[in-house]
Amino acid sequence: MPRLHLHPERHLVSRIGWLRAAVLGANDGIVSTASLIVGVAAAAATQSDILIAGVAGLVAGAMSMAAGEYVSVSSQSDTEQADLARETQELRDNPVFEHEELADIYVRRGADRDLARQVAEQLMAKDALGAHAQDELGMSEITTARPIQAALTSAATFAVGAAMPLLMVVVAPTHLLVWVVSGASLAFLALLGAIGAQAGGANVLRATARVTFWGALAMALTAGIGALFGTVV
Repeated sequence: MPRLHLHPERHLVSRIGWLRAAVLGANDGIVSTASLIVGVAAAAATQSDILIAGVAGLVAGAMSMAAGEYVSVSSQSDTEQADLARETQELRDNPVFEHEELADIYVRRGADRDLARQVAEQLMAKDALGAHAQDELGMSEITTARPIQAALTSAATFAVGAAMPLLMVVVAPTHLLVWVVSGASLAFLALLGAIGAQAGGANVLRATARVTFWGALAMALTAGIGALFGTVV
C-alpha cells in the first residue's frame, strides 16, 4: 500500500484575526487623519497648526483603536469563556445527553446514526469539551478571540496609516496641501485595499474600489465642513 504523503496547507482563514484588525487600523488611520488634515487645511489654518492637529489625531486615534479593539474582543473572549464553562458543567452533569447532542450534529451533516454515535464517542473520549466547542459552539483555534493581539495590531497599523497623510503635510506646498493630501491618501487607501484583499484571498478590484470610495467621501465631507465654517472641526 503506497504511503500517503501529506503536505502542509496554509488556509487564508487562519489570518482572519490579525488581518481584520490590521486592515481596520490602517484604513482608519489614513481616513481619519487625512480627513482631519483636509478639514483643518480647508479652514485656512497654518501648516504648523495642521501638523499639530494631525499628530494629535494620530496619537489619539491609535490609543482609541487599541482600547476599542481590546474592549470589543475581550467581550467576545468573555462570551466564549462563559459558553465553555456552561458546556463543561453540562458535560459533567449529563454526559449521555451531550453524547447524543454531538451525534445529532454529525447526523445533520450527513453521517448515519450509528457512525455518528461512534464518532461522538471517540471524540469525547479524547477531548469532550474540545469536540463540543468546535462542533456545537463553532469555536476553533483560528477564530478564538485574542484581545491583546487585536489591540496592538490596530494601534500599530493605525499609526502607520496616519503617518502617510502626515508625511504629505511636511513635503507638500501649503497652497496645494488639500489636493496633495487627498490624492496621496486615496492612493494609499487603494494600495491598502489591494494588499488586504490579496492577503485575504478576496477580489482585489472590488476591495480597492470599496475602500477608496468611502475614503474619498469622508475627506470630501470634512473638507466641505472646514471650508464652510472656516474653523477647525
